[in-house]
Amino acid sequence: MHALIARSLTSTNAALLEAGLGRWGFMTPEAALGTLSPGDVVVGRIDVRETLDGPDEGLWVLGALQARGLTVLNDAAALLATHDKLSTARLLHRRGVPHPATLHVRADRPFSGLRAPAVVKPRFGSGGRGVVLCSDHDALFSTLAELEDCPWSAEQGVLVQELIPPRGYDLRIVVAGGRQVGAAYRIAAEGEWRTNVSLGGVRRPVPEPPADAVGVAMAAAHAVGAVLVGVDLVLDERDGWTVIEVNGAVEFATEYLVGGDVFAEAIAALEAYVLAGSYRTLPQAVQ
Repeated sequence: MHALIARSLTSTNAALLEAGLGRWGFMTPEAALGTLSPGDVVVGRIDVRETLDGPDEGLWVLGALQARGLTVLNDAAALLATHDKLSTARLLHRRGVPHPATLHVRADRPFSGLRAPAVVKPRFGSGGRGVVLCSDHDALFSTLAELEDCPWSAEQGVLVQELIPPRGYDLRIVVAGGRQVGAAYRIAAEGEWRTNVSLGGVRRPVPEPPADAVGVAMAAAHAVGAVLVGVDLVLDERDGWTVIEVNGAVEFATEYLVGGDVFAEAIAALEAYVLAGSYRTLPQAVQ
């Protein structure tokens, strides 16, 4: 049996299941724990909590299923490596993948190092929520002061990240089973610097994404140990294509593949990956 494990049936999860033509099923972590058995294949799609203070419930189930002998793609380590943006930054740096310099700021740790302009964001984030652009020193320190009483900040601290000058768009590349299966530019809404569709951004198909961008996206997916992932990149004058986010429970849409079905391509890539036994050599993300 093949299963997607998540807390909710998002539009992307539903489209992947439809593309699986009955070969794939949807399960919550609790249902999977009582249903699946050795030999089954699962893809972890557990996202970040709405409160932005950590991964959603059930991440531990993926580890339990793996210990039983199931094939788990996007396992607990990979999802944690993508959801925890501090871990993402460390892993990308370790592998030499271009990524903005990142500092972890907590109330018990004096802030030093990066200077404005900078981006302040939750350690566990989703959909651009809680992300603030600080154009100068005063804005940076006032933002950090305002966040001291925020529940997710008190729990996990905040990240201060070097600003890659916004261009009004970014490039999301979807990687599945070790290959690029779709890509789209995300264009920010008027008056907004973030490109998230949930914040009014729009998608523009990319029939042939730049080869160097695909190379960086593939390297990022490998660095975090993820098999189905979305990599968001911006073009930096200094470092070329630079990874801004790696999304372990990535949401994507039909616009990500011109002249084909991106969901069918993703499913086919995952199934081929399992048949080839490639997951046996996938490096584990080291936190």
